[in-house]
Amino acid sequence: MTVLARTASAAVSALSLIGLLSYIILHNNKSRSRKAALRKRPSGVVSAIGNTPLIRIDSLSDATGCEILGKAEFLNPGGSVKDRVALKIIQEALECGALSPGGVVTEGSAGSTAVSLATVAPAFGCRCHVVIPDDAAIEKSQILEALGATVERVRPVSITHKEHFVNIARRRAQEANELASKYQETSEIGNHFNQLNGSDAVSETKSSNYLPDCKGGFFADQFENLANFRAHYEGTGPEIWEQVGRKLDAFVAAAGTGGTVAGVSRYLKDKDSSTKCFLVDPPGSGLFNKVTRGVMYTREEAEGRRLKNPFDTITEGIGINRLTENFKAAELDGAFRGSDKEAVEMSRYLLKNDGLFLGSSSAMNCVGAVRVAQQMGPGHTIVTILCDSGMRHLSKFYNAEYLAKYGLTPSASGLDIIMV
Repeated sequence: MTVLARTASAAVSALSLIGLLSYIILHNNKSRSRKAALRKRPSGVVSAIGNTPLIRIDSLSDATGCEILGKAEFLNPGGSVKDRVALKIIQEALECGALSPGGVVTEGSAGSTAVSLATVAPAFGCRCHVVIPDDAAIEKSQILEALGATVERVRPVSITHKEHFVNIARRRAQEANELASKYQETSEIGNHFNQLNGSDAVSETKSSNYLPDCKGGFFADQFENLANFRAHYEGTGPEIWEQVGRKLDAFVAAAGTGGTVAGVSRYLKDKDSSTKCFLVDPPGSGLFNKVTRGVMYTREEAEGRRLKNPFDTITEGIGINRLTENFKAAELDGAFRGSDKEAVEMSRYLLKNDGLFLGSSSAMNCVGAVRVAQQMGPGHTIVTILCDSGMRHLSKFYNAEYLAKYGLTPSASGLDIIMV
């Protein structure tokens, strides 16, 4: 090879290397710029999430001699504590590239997370696809559809079943990613969705959310995604700590995904290990046994082994028979049982005496707060979470005919049924 040829070859190699380095630097700069943009102070509707007031529940405080305070999460723009989780999950997914603007956020939810995702997703240019059990309160589906989400109602089955609403939601994200990858250069995504899944029913119920400009899907995975825990460790917990003047005797809450009770309890324990943290658990849930006895259920009671799905509780969004990654992070000193009857009576008592119109999980949390007050005695400060209002619970928890069917018609004139 001549000197000129070698020189030319070296020049080409150098230019290629320079080009590669330039690409890497440019890519990294874009990545950093994207992350910086996501970390900047939120604007629009998401800027109203969090910093909710901590209110004194006068009737319970006066009855127990303790200061019982409720974190008014129903004042978030999406109407529940799950707004924090939805925001954190979507922000982290966008930051790491698992979700792109224009993508579809999927989730399986019987509680408020679905509504929060449907509220938050559009603020980031994304759509929402929700799979919900068909025995959930119908108003939740109506709210979701009004928010523009695609709603897929399915029969309730065990989490071990492939058709469980959470497992279906996971598949929907995978399907959206396959479609976006295969047809990103075409406008045929909607037309090919049924071919990919092989089911006419799927096409009919879901194709409207998989549009030609779809940028893939992301499964929120609220049960196992630790962004849930971080939302409360970094947000809810610090807010409570400051609002009580950095002195708190106890915190209590129920668990569904476990993110709230885990994030708040861990933060409070990190600040003051003497702060007691408790779980209140509804009927049919195994978490009480796990906290108090170390064993969640017998082999016969494990999900997937039951011959049928028994009627467990009317409190939606809380209670579970498996350990989630979020709940594993909780630091708890004990647990209490709460009944459906107690939750119903508590909700009516608070409405009558405090003007608080609360959902079923909020009512159960207040049952837990009274339990803690009874155990600790007067003079203590206790905080719980007022997860959402009663507006999403009209067809079941606040429906006289439905309650009568299960022998849950409210009849107490005071707190006698709870303070025994």
